[in-house]
Amino acid sequence: MQKHLNFSCRRPAAAAIALLLAGCRSETPLPPPQPLTMLPEPVALAPANRPPEPPPQPWKQLVYPTAQTRLIAGDLRVFTPANPARLDSGLFGTVRTGAKGQPRFHEGIDIAPLQRDRRGAPTDEVRAVAAGVVGFVNPVAGNSSYGKYVVVLHQDPAGAVYTLYAHLASVVARTGQAVQPGTPLGVLGHTSSSAIPRERAHLHFEIGLLNNERFVYWYRAQKLKPDHGNFHGGNLTGVDPLAFLRWQHAQPGGSFRDFLALQPAAFQLAVTPAHALDFFRRYPALWEGAAWRAGATVVLSCAENGLPLKGRLATEAEGLALRRTKYAITGLNAAALGRNGSHLVAPARQGWLLTSTGERWLSALVY
Repeated sequence: MQKHLNFSCRRPAAAAIALLLAGCRSETPLPPPQPLTMLPEPVALAPANRPPEPPPQPWKQLVYPTAQTRLIAGDLRVFTPANPARLDSGLFGTVRTGAKGQPRFHEGIDIAPLQRDRRGAPTDEVRAVAAGVVGFVNPVAGNSSYGKYVVVLHQDPAGAVYTLYAHLASVVARTGQAVQPGTPLGVLGHTSSSAIPRERAHLHFEIGLLNNERFVYWYRAQKLKPDHGNFHGGNLTGVDPLAFLRWQHAQPGGSFRDFLALQPAAFQLAVTPAHALDFFRRYPALWEGAAWRAGATVVLSCAENGLPLKGRLATEAEGLALRRTKYAITGLNAAALGRNGSHLVAPARQGWLLTSTGERWLSALVY
């Protein structure tokens, strides 16, 4: 499933970013945002007579999300391709082609079923891959391109990491439910707001980070629907699940924070936000160096799909680049960007710029 970021905003994205960076907010009062972190906060200071609490290790007993255990074996037949002519189109990344031959980014992996009943409907149980708490359940098939889906939050040294299980035929998980590795969440299916044929039934599986606890404010300010709160797909940004599973096979129980440290950035962006970014409030381990201060320019190192891998204060030279612009692309890694299926950045006459999709991504991230 492709992550859709082309929201239908009522005001131009560029104008929206300009207002946001100036500290402007909607005059219409909005309800408080839905909390993202539904897990206990780590203890800041341990009592003098007790050693510090050990860091959380949610991946120590990691299991696969279905009975399919050959996900990292290199056999593409265990996945359901979007295009039968391209078996890799069921994998993560820019593996698909859309209208007019444009490359398309796929945010997760599509795991094929192992079992079907007499009618051809899959019967595979979908289960939580690690200990955590169910953060969100969407029980209505037709109001999301994910169909019926479940989001589980896992406490990692990086912060709250999500896993997402989409296109379910049925759901048994409940919001707020504590889960262990292997806890049933539902049954694999082919539900979606767009038709997925029964023969292409699969589990769309993601793992990643949540962009902004204020996303629900941003989304409602644009008057967009349907509303899945902070667990809307536009606020969930993943990494390659197979890469993480392979890394876990080599580093059993290793933290998601350590895995992220190995991921190459596709582009680097400098921006001066109106306030400290919520992303680094929730993921402080990904911030480097001195703390943010009011009026400071920050530099974000991002994956192809916009996941911030790390952030820091800009140097004086990087800050000067923003004197006449609201943001600046200050670095690009062509190998990591690949075919650029997320379409967040594009070449321009002088360097690289954010596209309209990229400006909406930044607008939601800094809100």
